[in-house]
Amino acid sequence: MTAFNAVRFRVKPGREQEFLDAHRPVDWPGLRSANIIETGDGGYCIIAEWEDAQALADARPDMIATLDRFRDTLEDLGDGRGVTDAVSGPVVLAVKSRP
Repeated sequence: MTAFNAVRFRVKPGREQEFLDAHRPVDWPGLRSANIIETGDGGYCIIAEWEDAQALADARPDMIATLDRFRDTLEDLGDGRGVTDAVSGPVVLAVKSRP
């Protein structure tokens, strides 16, 4: 069953391009697609589609290694979250799929 994850970030002023460039070589096993959206005021969110929840779980070490390359570009999100706010899970309803 397809799974998705979403990770929210806040990038330090002037470090946006460095943050984006750190994601360009990403090709984690099991990753179907990923998009980064800008949410305003230095906020970004990556939304990724995975073959299944196990592929997502197996890719966590690679995702952390990627994060470590740009961690210093991020601001702390507060409330004990650190520099990322991540959620993930299986698809329970596909509203509209690509052909």
